[in-house]
Amino acid sequence: MSKDPLHTAKNRRHSDQITLTQVAKSAGVSPITASRALNNPAKVSDTTRRNVLEAVERLGYVPNLVAGSLASSRSRLIAVIVPSLINSVFVEVIKGLQETLEAEGYQILLGNTDYDLDREYQLVRTFLGWSCSALVTAGLRHNKACHKLLANWDHPIMEVMELGKGMDLNVGLDHVAAGRCMASHLVDKGYRDIVYVGAQLAQDYRASMRYEGHKAVLQANGIDAPLVELDTLGSLKAGSESLDQVFARHPKTKAIHFANDDLAAGALLAAQRRGLNIPKDIAIAGFNGLPLGQHVTPQLTTILSPREEMGRLAAKELIRRLSGKNVVRRQHDVGFKLQLGEST
Repeated sequence: MSKDPLHTAKNRRHSDQITLTQVAKSAGVSPITASRALNNPAKVSDTTRRNVLEAVERLGYVPNLVAGSLASSRSRLIAVIVPSLINSVFVEVIKGLQETLEAEGYQILLGNTDYDLDREYQLVRTFLGWSCSALVTAGLRHNKACHKLLANWDHPIMEVMELGKGMDLNVGLDHVAAGRCMASHLVDKGYRDIVYVGAQLAQDYRASMRYEGHKAVLQANGIDAPLVELDTLGSLKAGSESLDQVFARHPKTKAIHFANDDLAAGALLAAQRRGLNIPKDIAIAGFNGLPLGQHVTPQLTTILSPREEMGRLAAKELIRRLSGKNVVRRQHDVGFKLQLGEST
């Protein structure tokens, strides 16, 4: 009777699977040292780690992450869930996380919620099923089911982007204070007819938090604080188109405080196409401190948020916890900076 060719191929692939023991032998180290080089690189010398990595590449070794996580109840995977993968703000946070975690032998599993908390819950369920060592989420808000799931999970949880009472660890900035800061700048410059423009604030709730800070400053100075909310997420195009809405609803507007730099830059370019002088005819301010705002003319006045630093600090705190070290501070405020341009 002839053998099943598929069965034979499977057996051959299984028998040819490179093991960690073979990697260790090729690198001239013990299996335990090889394992440390891959999983806890800080515990071996740079030379040893380099030799092991070269053996891994030479032999084509692929670790069985599922088997490893079953044996230890923990993997070298960190789940990272953000609301957008096209928004450079979150990309920069991911960069800080990834570079810091990879240097310690961790890899990230990346998920995108599209600002949907129900989708976040589904991603959390999936990622926790992979025995992740820790979880990073962009924000403190979760739906009821997700909150319960995380409350019952016994691994580190890091919530980034904003400050507040979270599930576990928290690294971010005070968005209400950021809104106050920009509004105070505009008032100090003598502006009184000021409009705040945001986009889908129910989803981008941190922009709503900045509006609350903005409104508090204006009201304290006896100034109305009108809000124009766009029905699409912030973009250059949306910013450009927002000018019509602002001037239609508030024709005396002299300054616009935008929820982000994309909206602000789009409006700035649209205002120039109309022949408006910035800031004489209309002042424009943003948030995030994106490079785009520094390459338009006039340069954009904005709030600079340290996004990569936020990612790096969050990763370092997770590594401390995963290494068994005490975390003295559960919350870290990375702060922000008013970056003055000529647009106000």
